[in-house]
Amino acid sequence: MEIWRFIDYQTYSPSINMALDEALLEWHSKGQFPPTIRFYGWDPATLSIGYFQKLHREINLQKVKEHGIGLVRRLTGGRAVLHDKELTYSVVVSENHPKMPKTVTEAYRIISLGLLEGFKQLGLHAYFSVPETKEELDMLKNPRSSVCFDAPSWYELVVEGRKVAGSAQTRQKGVILQHGSILLDLDEDILFDLFQYPSDRVRERMQRNFKNKAVAINQIATRKINLEEVREAFKSGFEKGLNIRLEPYTLTEDEMNFVEELAKKRYEHEEWTFAR
Repeated sequence: MEIWRFIDYQTYSPSINMALDEALLEWHSKGQFPPTIRFYGWDPATLSIGYFQKLHREINLQKVKEHGIGLVRRLTGGRAVLHDKELTYSVVVSENHPKMPKTVTEAYRIISLGLLEGFKQLGLHAYFSVPETKEELDMLKNPRSSVCFDAPSWYELVVEGRKVAGSAQTRQKGVILQHGSILLDLDEDILFDLFQYPSDRVRERMQRNFKNKAVAINQIATRKINLEEVREAFKSGFEKGLNIRLEPYTLTEDEMNFVEELAKKRYEHEEWTFAR
């Protein structure tokens, strides 16, 4: 059974979280790190926006500030995610790894097997979303909303027809970086406060429809599930789904210094955050 590294849950600032994911990609590309899975949280709660998103057009910066929400641009694509009451995961693995298919969507499927097993460990009947209708496929190409959880993409996890985990992926330097959110709870009012809308009526309609498209674990579980249970379930889930053993690892002081420098150089700079 192949051994991957496991960096267990810690809470970091938005810039450190994104810099650490990028650093893992960089180290793996140079052969300095084996395949790695990381769990983490955010302080403060943070809105992460996709690499290609138009920040000023889509995000209500005044509301972000009023709610005390952090803001960071990801290295990965996709739509905006409010990271608050959740477990965030990242996976770093070579494109040439024997378990990884060549296509992006199939790689999503393989990595998401770990998520699928994690939900099973929690007693939730999750399954993969597979867009089939022309409308669903059109929405993937031209999303009507800036909100990540507004619609599932290929092989994201769905429970009772509603999206329960959202992921994004990039491939750089021969390495796959996939990270995503597993929602424990969700404050929809704060989430929808953070975006721009043509009118209040449009916002109300979108928020009303959102309830049918996304759900958090504790909205559907038969009992209250805490973060520790979710961490254990998804660690076990990744091991079973990917047929690997996760070996705990603690970053060295030099490694954290590298991450902090990268955070300052890129993710704390307005040039990066407001580039689009």
